[in-house]
Formats: sequence, structure tokens, C-alpha cells
Amino acid sequence: MTTLTCFGLGYTAEHFIANFGDGFGRIVGTVRSVERAALLNGRFAGRLKAFAFDGKSATEEAKRIVAETDAALVSIPQTETGDPVLSVFGDALAHSRRLRMIIYLSTVGVYGDHAGAWVDETTVPRTDSLRGQKRLAAERAWTKFGAHSGAEVAILRLAGIYGPGRNVLLQVARGEARRIVKPGQVFNRVHVDDIAQAIDAAFASRRGGVFNVADDEPAPPGDPIVFAAQLLGRDPPPEIPFAEAAPSLSPLALSFWQGCRRVRNDKLKRELGVTLLFPDFREGLRALFAAEPHAA
Repeated sequence: MTTLTCFGLGYTAEHFIANFGDGFGRIVGTVRSVERAALLNGRFAGRLKAFAFDGKSATEEAKRIVAETDAALVSIPQTETGDPVLSVFGDALAHSRRLRMIIYLSTVGVYGDHAGAWVDETTVPRTDSLRGQKRLAAERAWTKFGAHSGAEVAILRLAGIYGPGRNVLLQVARGEARRIVKPGQVFNRVHVDDIAQAIDAAFASRRGGVFNVADDEPAPPGDPIVFAAQLLGRDPPPEIPFAEAAPSLSPLALSFWQGCRRVRNDKLKRELGVTLLFPDFREGLRALFAAEPHAA
């Protein structure tokens, strides 16, 4: 029986399990609270066993479960003291005789600012944000772990994630969308279902290395908001200059605006054989609107 351990059962991991979880005989994973664990165990009854992990310590039972895993999906971000999964479960993973594949979910933010130029997996990361530096350190730590343990490690660098329950259609409908304008700024995005199939392809191929998981069309941040408003039959919110909006943005939100780049996904398609379900934000938003027009 093949066991998958998901370190961090969040938005992306849940979608992966829902779409591709049947490919594993057993799935276990971590969440932040006992209450969240109970909720997921009820939602995925018979398919998933979730347990609480505070990022600092784990029970011997949890370590024993991890030591029996065949594949690992890691989406817990690094902290000030390092990668919490490696710190707490590293020994258990290292002593596993079954572990063959690890996927670490990172961010395209590690590339830093390239003034709108194209980047790919051969581009040397040059992030100057603390968030990007932590992610890059975690990438290197997991790659090193794989080299020592014999497990293949795939680093999936994700663009801005959207999908059911997390998209600009809902923001526009609720009157929460802010159409911030920064001349020359572009972002890549990626639908969560395309991330899920990229994870599945990486597990199936057992191919290590770095892969960008992004759509085909980097676009200005306001374009999806305008398109969402069109789908909803509403006027788009007014433009807000970035300089005016910046003081009210959180440090995390600001970090997304610190880099401007266009991300290539050729390697994802060529080596993992992924064909994007939603190659641009318009196709993704149309599908979301068609699936749940009442939610808007």
C-alpha cells in the first residue's frame, strides 16, 4: 500500500487529494489544530488521516507514521529557525526505507525582480524579500536532504494561486476587489487544478528538479479584475495608483509587488507532460463562473 504524507493540508493539498488522492492507498497529513484535523477526517472519511502539528514538536506515533511514507508533499513554509518539517520529521523521513519522492511547493517569488523580463528554471534566483529568501533556503535544504536520503526531490515554484473559493470573481461580487495599478507590473497566475495535475505528474514521473507551475500569459494585476467584472455584468472598481495603495498593504501583499517578471512553464510541459487546463486567467475565470454563477 502506497502512503502519501502531506505536510500542510491547506488549499492546494486538499485539491490535490480531491482530484488525485485515489492514486494512493493511504493518505496522512498535518494541520495546525485538532479541530481542523477532525473536520478533514470527516470530509475525507476513509481516505485521509489528519493530525495536528504545531511546527515545533510531534508525537512518537506521528513520527512512526511519517517513517512509513512512500511519498511526501510539503507546503509548510519555512520559519525563522528553518524548515519545520525537516526539523521535526527529518530523522523519521531519513530512516524511511520506503520514501522515494518528495515534492516541495515553493514560489516564483524566489526569482526576484527582473523588470518584466522572462525567467525560467535556469534563471539564478535573486530575491531580496525575506519571504523569498526563506523559500529559497527551504528549497536548498530539501534538495540537500534528497541527495543524502536517496529520494527524488521536485521543487514546484508556484505562481499566484486561484480557484474555487479564492478568486477575483468573489472579490468583485463582494465589493472587495482593489484595482491597483503599477505601470509595467505583470504577474503569472495558476489555477489550483493545474497545480494539482502538476503534483500528480511529478509523483508519477518521479522526476526531481525545479519546475515552474504558472499559466501561459503573465498579465497586469488589474486585467483579471476587469474581466471578472465583465462576467458579472458590473462596472470594474476604480483604478488605484500603487503608491496610494502601498501604505495599506500587508507585508505579505507588498512582497508580491516587489518583483516583476514573466515566468516560462516550458519545462513543466516538456518534462512532466502537463497540459494546462486553464492556460490563462480568462479561461480559468470563465470556468469558475460557469461552475458557480450563484456564488457571484
